[in-house]
Amino acid sequence: MSLLLRGLLLVAGAIAALFVARDAPNFGVVEGMVAVLLIAAVVLVVALTRRR
Repeated sequence: MSLLLRGLLLVAGAIAALFVARDAPNFGVVEGMVAVLLIAAVVLVVALTRRR
């Protein structure tokens, strides 16, 4: 589980770096928001593929 979360935050950090500088004080907040969006996108894709 820890490895999955680290991977998720790694991807979220890379995406967040496109919008906010890494040394900005709110980078962690933006990274968390991107991580939540990624989780929601994965859940949506899984739900739509199971439906068919």
